[in-house]
Amino acid sequence: MIKYTLRRLIQAIPTFFGITILSYGLMLAAPGGPVRALTFDPKVTPQERERLAARLGVNDSLPIQYLRWLLGDDWMRWDSDGDGIADRSFLLSLDADGDGEPEPPGTRRGILRGDFGRSFYQKRPVIDIIVERIPATLELGFASLLVALAVGVPIGIVAAVKRGSVFDNFTRVMAVVFNAVPVFWLGIVLILIFGSTLRLLPMGSRCSALAIGGCPPVFERLEYLLLPTLVLATGGIAGYSRYMRASMLDVINQDYIRTAKSKGLSARQVWFRHGARNALIPLATFLGPAITGLLGGAAITETVFSWPGLGRLAVGAVVQQDYPVVMAVVIMTAVATILGFILSDILYALIDPRIRFS
Repeated sequence: MIKYTLRRLIQAIPTFFGITILSYGLMLAAPGGPVRALTFDPKVTPQERERLAARLGVNDSLPIQYLRWLLGDDWMRWDSDGDGIADRSFLLSLDADGDGEPEPPGTRRGILRGDFGRSFYQKRPVIDIIVERIPATLELGFASLLVALAVGVPIGIVAAVKRGSVFDNFTRVMAVVFNAVPVFWLGIVLILIFGSTLRLLPMGSRCSALAIGGCPPVFERLEYLLLPTLVLATGGIAGYSRYMRASMLDVINQDYIRTAKSKGLSARQVWFRHGARNALIPLATFLGPAITGLLGGAAITETVFSWPGLGRLAVGAVVQQDYPVVMAVVIMTAVATILGFILSDILYALIDPRIRFS
């Protein structure tokens, strides 16, 4: 298992770099740019725009920008005046402040060394912004995943055992409905019903705006978590229930299930202890990426409910064309997805002892 995991991690390296190249190229190909987004004033002169582009480091060609973002630019510099400080760059030639001297932007260490740069809009290190948003994203993601598994898996098992019954037909219809209803529409409807009309639950945010010193522990503000968790879990409930039902239908006709019944075991032991464990194997394909994909956030749900997570941060960064923030979220999501598929293979062996990787 260890050798297999290491081999998969090594194979994921070119995939990771391919994702970075494609994502960075698509981002720079988008119309507009951070300079145009930051300078709405028509009175801004072309010279001022050039100086801003130089300070942001977006005035160079695509390969140079990509290398600086990936590896940093400290290795590109040299000490031009002998004071022991590297203050000139081989790759930059634009005069940023109009003094007749080419000036590079601030030193960067590159994402491979944990430096995602500074946000164009918030003027802060991107890693600090990400760290602030991760707890909210994980909180909502884990809550929705637990609800989806706790509700969807038992529904799928019971629907398979009672195939053709009213319960089975009802859950199949509801699964189609949950998959068809847009998340943003469902979120708005729930806000209007429970937040605006009945006034039973908050209409958004992670905690009260009057909270001092940040949000309190989650068990003290469950009312804020309820609606976004329900909206985000509906798709998971529908998907897990249908996959679990299909897998369980294949399992209940196996010989070992009939043997368990002939031994006099209770229906609960037969279906949940013997049948469900083997039926969970196909579900592991989706469970691995779902667990690690929690870091990617839920952009639509977080935006609808004003939830301060990574998904909402990514949406705002795309609109503002805040390149460092966008790429940081993309990289985190890509790494989480790669690790998720590796985790799926590991879950296969944990769920079914017969599966071995050699």
